[in-house]
Amino acid sequence: MTLPAFDTRLFQIATKPLDLSDWLDPDADMAAQLAEKARLHQTHFSEIFAELPESRPAQAELLSMLANYLPERFPDLWQKRDDALLVVPTGEMVELSGIPLLQAAKLVQDDLLILSRAEPGWRLVAASLNFPSSWVLSEKIGKVLDAIHGPVPGFGPETRPAQLMARMFDALRPETPVIRWNWSLYGDRRLFHPDVSGPDKPRFGTGDEADPVLLRIERQTLRKLPQTGAIVFTIRISLVDLDSFALLPGAKSFAETLHAQLLALTPEQLGYKGLTRERDRVLKRLAGIS
Repeated sequence: MTLPAFDTRLFQIATKPLDLSDWLDPDADMAAQLAEKARLHQTHFSEIFAELPESRPAQAELLSMLANYLPERFPDLWQKRDDALLVVPTGEMVELSGIPLLQAAKLVQDDLLILSRAEPGWRLVAASLNFPSSWVLSEKIGKVLDAIHGPVPGFGPETRPAQLMARMFDALRPETPVIRWNWSLYGDRRLFHPDVSGPDKPRFGTGDEADPVLLRIERQTLRKLPQTGAIVFTIRISLVDLDSFALLPGAKSFAETLHAQLLALTPEQLGYKGLTRERDRVLKRLAGIS
Protein backbone atom coordinates (compact mmCIF):
# COMPACT_ATOMS: atom_id res chain seq x y z
CA MET A 1 0.00 0.00 0.00
CA THR A 2 1.07 3.58 -0.70
CA LEU A 3 -0.28 6.56 1.17
CA PRO A 4 -2.90 8.46 -0.83
CA ALA A 5 -2.17 12.07 -1.69
CA PHE A 6 -5.05 13.66 0.19
CA ASP A 7 -5.70 16.69 2.35
CA THR A 8 -5.26 15.56 5.95
CA ARG A 9 -7.23 18.47 7.42
CA LEU A 10 -10.23 17.16 9.32
CA PHE A 11 -13.63 18.86 9.28
CA GLN A 12 -13.10 20.15 5.72
CA ILE A 13 -15.36 19.29 2.77
CA ALA A 14 -12.37 19.32 0.36
CA THR A 15 -13.88 17.51 -2.64
CA LYS A 16 -12.19 17.16 -6.02
CA PRO A 17 -13.63 16.15 -9.42
CA LEU A 18 -13.16 12.49 -10.28
CA ASP A 19 -12.96 10.82 -13.68
CA LEU A 20 -15.95 8.52 -14.21
CA SER A 21 -13.67 5.57 -14.90
CA ASP A 22 -12.10 5.99 -11.45
CA TRP A 23 -15.40 6.14 -9.57
CA LEU A 24 -14.54 3.01 -7.57
CA ASP A 25 -11.08 1.74 -6.72
CA PRO A 26 -11.02 -1.84 -5.39
CA ASP A 27 -7.87 -2.74 -3.49
CA ALA A 28 -6.11 -5.82 -2.11
CA ASP A 29 -8.55 -5.99 0.82
CA MET A 30 -11.57 -6.49 -1.43
CA ALA A 31 -12.10 -10.23 -0.84
CA ALA A 32 -11.57 -9.99 2.93
CA GLN A 33 -13.91 -7.03 3.24
CA LEU A 34 -16.61 -8.70 1.18
CA ALA A 35 -16.32 -11.73 3.46
CA GLU A 36 -16.73 -9.48 6.48
CA LYS A 37 -19.77 -7.89 4.87
CA ALA A 38 -21.31 -11.35 4.42
CA ARG A 39 -20.65 -12.16 8.08
CA LEU A 40 -22.22 -8.91 9.26
CA HIS A 41 -25.21 -9.56 7.03
CA GLN A 42 -25.85 -12.68 9.10
CA THR A 43 -25.07 -11.26 12.54
CA HIS A 44 -25.89 -7.52 12.47
CA PHE A 45 -28.35 -7.07 9.61
CA SER A 46 -30.62 -4.56 11.35
CA GLU A 47 -27.60 -2.41 12.15
CA ILE A 48 -26.00 -2.37 8.70
CA PHE A 49 -28.97 -1.99 6.33
CA ALA A 50 -31.85 0.47 6.20
CA GLU A 51 -34.14 1.74 3.46
CA LEU A 52 -37.14 3.96 2.97
CA PRO A 53 -39.72 2.67 0.45
CA GLU A 54 -39.25 5.62 -1.89
CA SER A 55 -35.57 4.70 -2.36
CA ARG A 56 -36.18 1.58 -4.46
CA PRO A 57 -35.96 3.30 -7.90
CA ALA A 58 -32.60 4.86 -6.97
CA GLN A 59 -31.41 1.52 -5.58
CA ALA A 60 -32.33 -0.18 -8.85
CA GLU A 61 -30.53 2.50 -10.87
CA LEU A 62 -27.40 2.08 -8.76
CA LEU A 63 -27.40 -1.71 -9.17
CA SER A 64 -27.84 -1.38 -12.94
CA MET A 65 -25.00 1.13 -13.09
CA LEU A 66 -22.67 -1.17 -11.15
CA ALA A 67 -23.64 -4.16 -13.31
CA ASN A 68 -22.40 -2.25 -16.36
CA TYR A 69 -19.48 -0.35 -14.86
CA LEU A 70 -17.71 -3.09 -12.89
CA PRO A 71 -17.14 -5.77 -15.59
CA GLU A 72 -16.23 -3.11 -18.16
CA ARG A 73 -13.79 -1.25 -15.92
CA PHE A 74 -12.38 -4.24 -14.00
CA PRO A 75 -12.87 -7.37 -16.17
CA ASP A 76 -10.40 -9.32 -14.06
CA LEU A 77 -12.52 -8.77 -10.93
CA TRP A 78 -16.12 -8.89 -12.20
CA GLN A 79 -17.63 -10.88 -15.07
CA LYS A 80 -21.19 -10.92 -16.46
CA ARG A 81 -23.11 -14.18 -16.22
CA ASP A 82 -26.65 -13.82 -17.65
CA ASP A 83 -28.60 -12.05 -14.86
CA ALA A 84 -25.74 -12.13 -12.40
CA LEU A 85 -22.20 -10.92 -11.86
CA LEU A 86 -19.35 -13.20 -10.88
CA VAL A 87 -17.13 -11.61 -8.25
CA VAL A 88 -13.85 -13.25 -9.25
CA PRO A 89 -11.82 -12.75 -6.02
CA THR A 90 -14.52 -14.45 -3.92
CA GLY A 91 -16.08 -16.77 -6.49
CA GLU A 92 -19.55 -15.54 -5.51
CA MET A 93 -22.30 -15.21 -8.10
CA VAL A 94 -24.41 -12.17 -7.24
CA GLU A 95 -27.90 -12.14 -8.73
CA LEU A 96 -29.15 -8.84 -10.11
CA SER A 97 -32.58 -9.36 -8.58
CA GLY A 98 -33.96 -8.94 -5.07
CA ILE A 99 -33.51 -5.82 -2.95
CA PRO A 100 -31.23 -3.80 -5.24
CA LEU A 101 -29.04 -2.14 -2.60
CA LEU A 102 -28.43 -5.44 -0.82
CA GLN A 103 -27.28 -7.01 -4.06
CA ALA A 104 -25.14 -3.99 -4.93
CA ALA A 105 -23.46 -4.21 -1.52
CA LYS A 106 -22.43 -7.81 -2.26
CA LEU A 107 -20.52 -6.66 -5.33
CA VAL A 108 -18.17 -4.04 -3.89
CA GLN A 109 -16.18 -3.56 -0.72
CA ASP A 110 -17.40 0.03 -0.40
CA ASP A 111 -20.31 1.00 1.80
CA LEU A 112 -23.17 2.43 -0.28
CA LEU A 113 -25.50 5.20 0.86
CA ILE A 114 -28.26 6.88 -1.17
CA LEU A 115 -29.48 10.43 -0.62
CA SER A 116 -32.53 11.97 -2.26
CA ARG A 117 -33.52 15.63 -2.59
CA ALA A 118 -36.56 16.58 -0.50
CA GLU A 119 -38.04 19.96 0.42
CA PRO A 120 -35.93 20.30 3.60
CA GLY A 121 -32.75 19.18 1.85
CA TRP A 122 -30.78 16.07 0.86
CA ARG A 123 -32.09 13.11 2.87
CA LEU A 124 -30.54 9.70 3.59
CA VAL A 125 -33.09 7.26 2.16
CA ALA A 126 -31.14 3.98 1.98
CA ALA A 127 -27.81 2.62 3.16
CA SER A 128 -25.69 -0.48 3.33
CA LEU A 129 -23.29 0.65 6.05
CA ASN A 130 -21.14 -2.28 7.12
CA PHE A 131 -18.06 -0.36 8.24
CA PRO A 132 -19.21 2.77 10.10
CA SER A 133 -16.60 5.00 11.71
CA SER A 134 -18.29 5.83 15.03
CA TRP A 135 -21.84 6.49 13.88
CA VAL A 136 -25.08 4.55 13.99
CA LEU A 137 -27.19 4.07 10.88
CA SER A 138 -30.52 3.87 12.70
CA GLU A 139 -29.90 7.37 14.09
CA LYS A 140 -29.33 8.87 10.61
CA ILE A 141 -31.73 7.14 8.20
CA GLY A 142 -34.44 9.51 6.97
CA LYS A 143 -32.60 12.60 8.14
CA VAL A 144 -31.30 15.50 6.04
CA LEU A 145 -27.63 16.49 5.80
CA ASP A 146 -27.88 19.17 8.48
CA ALA A 147 -29.20 16.68 11.02
CA ILE A 148 -26.82 13.92 9.96
CA HIS A 149 -23.83 16.17 10.51
CA GLY A 150 -25.26 17.87 13.59
CA PRO A 151 -22.72 16.28 16.00
CA VAL A 152 -19.76 17.31 13.80
CA PRO A 153 -18.07 20.45 15.19
CA GLY A 154 -18.74 23.41 12.92
CA PHE A 155 -21.36 21.63 10.76
CA GLY A 156 -24.61 22.46 12.56
CA PRO A 157 -27.74 23.80 10.78
CA GLU A 158 -27.30 27.21 9.17
CA THR A 159 -23.50 27.09 9.44
CA ARG A 160 -21.41 27.98 6.40
CA PRO A 161 -19.95 24.45 6.01
CA ALA A 162 -23.48 23.00 6.05
CA GLN A 163 -24.63 25.51 3.43
CA LEU A 164 -21.59 24.81 1.25
CA MET A 165 -22.24 21.07 1.46
CA ALA A 166 -25.89 21.49 0.47
CA ARG A 167 -24.93 23.67 -2.52
CA MET A 168 -22.27 21.16 -3.55
CA PHE A 169 -24.85 18.35 -3.52
CA ASP A 170 -27.28 20.47 -5.57
CA ALA A 171 -24.59 21.31 -8.14
CA LEU A 172 -23.30 17.76 -8.58
CA ARG A 173 -23.55 16.51 -12.17
CA PRO A 174 -23.98 12.86 -13.24
CA GLU A 175 -20.96 13.05 -15.54
CA THR A 176 -18.63 14.38 -12.83
CA PRO A 177 -18.46 12.51 -9.52
CA VAL A 178 -16.31 13.95 -6.77
CA ILE A 179 -13.90 12.41 -4.29
CA ARG A 180 -12.83 13.34 -0.79
CA TRP A 181 -10.79 11.63 1.93
CA ASN A 182 -11.32 11.36 5.65
CA TRP A 183 -9.18 9.83 8.38
CA SER A 184 -9.48 8.82 11.99
CA LEU A 185 -7.42 6.93 14.56
CA TYR A 186 -8.50 3.73 16.33
CA GLY A 187 -6.95 1.20 18.67
CA ASP A 188 -8.11 -1.96 16.88
CA ARG A 189 -8.66 -3.39 13.41
CA ARG A 190 -12.45 -3.74 13.59
CA LEU A 191 -14.20 -2.60 10.43
CA PHE A 192 -17.67 -2.54 12.01
CA HIS A 193 -17.12 0.37 14.39
CA PRO A 194 -20.47 2.03 15.21
CA ASP A 195 -19.58 2.70 18.85
CA VAL A 196 -18.69 6.26 19.76
CA SER A 197 -15.98 6.55 22.41
CA GLY A 198 -16.43 9.48 24.77
CA PRO A 199 -13.77 12.18 25.11
CA ASP A 200 -12.33 10.63 28.27
CA LYS A 201 -12.41 6.99 27.23
CA PRO A 202 -9.01 5.34 26.53
CA ARG A 203 -8.62 4.20 22.95
CA PHE A 204 -5.01 3.04 22.47
CA GLY A 205 -4.01 0.81 25.38
CA THR A 206 -2.46 2.00 28.63
CA GLY A 207 1.25 2.61 27.94
CA ASP A 208 3.13 5.90 27.82
CA GLU A 209 2.80 5.95 24.04
CA ALA A 210 -0.40 4.99 22.25
CA ASP A 211 -0.17 1.40 21.04
CA PRO A 212 -1.65 -0.02 18.92
CA VAL A 213 -2.76 2.84 16.69
CA LEU A 214 -4.58 2.24 13.40
CA LEU A 215 -4.91 4.96 10.80
CA ARG A 216 -8.37 4.51 9.30
CA ILE A 217 -8.57 6.09 5.85
CA GLU A 218 -11.89 6.62 4.11
CA ARG A 219 -12.02 7.04 0.33
CA GLN A 220 -15.37 8.75 -0.21
CA THR A 221 -17.11 9.51 -3.50
CA LEU A 222 -20.34 11.26 -4.43
CA ARG A 223 -22.05 10.48 -7.72
CA LYS A 224 -25.42 11.72 -8.95
CA LEU A 225 -27.64 9.15 -10.66
CA PRO A 226 -28.82 10.50 -14.03
CA GLN A 227 -32.35 9.04 -14.02
CA THR A 228 -33.59 9.45 -10.43
CA GLY A 229 -31.36 12.39 -9.50
CA ALA A 230 -30.40 10.67 -6.24
CA ILE A 231 -26.81 10.81 -5.02
CA VAL A 232 -24.74 7.74 -4.19
CA PHE A 233 -22.20 8.18 -1.41
CA THR A 234 -19.51 5.47 -1.37
CA ILE A 235 -17.01 4.80 1.41
CA ARG A 236 -14.04 2.44 1.10
CA ILE A 237 -12.05 1.77 4.28
CA SER A 238 -8.31 1.15 4.50
CA LEU A 239 -6.54 0.38 7.78
CA VAL A 240 -2.82 0.96 8.37
CA ASP A 241 -1.20 0.37 11.75
CA LEU A 242 1.48 2.89 12.64
CA ASP A 243 4.23 0.24 12.69
CA SER A 244 3.53 -0.63 9.04
CA PHE A 245 2.76 3.00 8.26
CA ALA A 246 6.34 3.94 9.17
CA LEU A 247 7.66 1.74 6.35
CA LEU A 248 5.56 3.32 3.59
CA PRO A 249 6.97 5.83 1.08
CA GLY A 250 6.33 9.36 2.29
CA ALA A 251 5.49 8.25 5.83
CA LYS A 252 7.71 10.83 7.53
CA SER A 253 6.13 13.77 5.74
CA PHE A 254 2.67 12.35 6.25
CA ALA A 255 3.32 11.78 9.97
CA GLU A 256 4.55 15.36 10.35
CA THR A 257 1.37 16.63 8.71
CA LEU A 258 -0.82 14.47 10.96
CA HIS A 259 1.15 15.70 13.96
CA ALA A 260 0.46 19.31 13.00
CA GLN A 261 -3.20 18.64 12.35
CA LEU A 262 -3.69 16.98 15.75
CA LEU A 263 -2.08 19.98 17.42
CA ALA A 264 -4.47 22.28 15.55
CA LEU A 265 -7.70 20.52 16.59
CA THR A 266 -10.00 22.40 18.95
CA PRO A 267 -11.21 20.76 22.20
CA GLU A 268 -14.59 20.13 20.51
CA GLN A 269 -12.95 18.47 17.53
CA LEU A 270 -10.71 16.34 19.74
CA GLY A 271 -13.76 15.20 21.71
CA TYR A 272 -15.67 14.32 18.56
CA LYS A 273 -12.76 12.19 17.33
CA GLY A 274 -12.32 10.49 20.71
CA LEU A 275 -8.84 11.95 21.16
CA THR A 276 -9.22 14.30 24.14
CA ARG A 277 -7.14 12.21 26.52
CA GLU A 278 -5.20 10.44 23.80
CA ARG A 279 -3.71 13.21 21.67
CA ASP A 280 -0.39 13.54 23.50
CA ARG A 281 0.23 9.80 23.42
CA VAL A 282 -0.50 9.69 19.68
CA LEU A 283 1.79 12.69 19.11
CA LYS A 284 4.64 10.74 20.71
CA ARG A 285 4.08 7.84 18.31
CA LEU A 286 3.98 10.15 15.28
CA ALA A 287 7.12 11.98 16.40
CA GLY A 288 8.99 8.66 16.34
CA ILE A 289 8.29 8.03 12.65
CA SER A 290 11.29 8.97 10.55
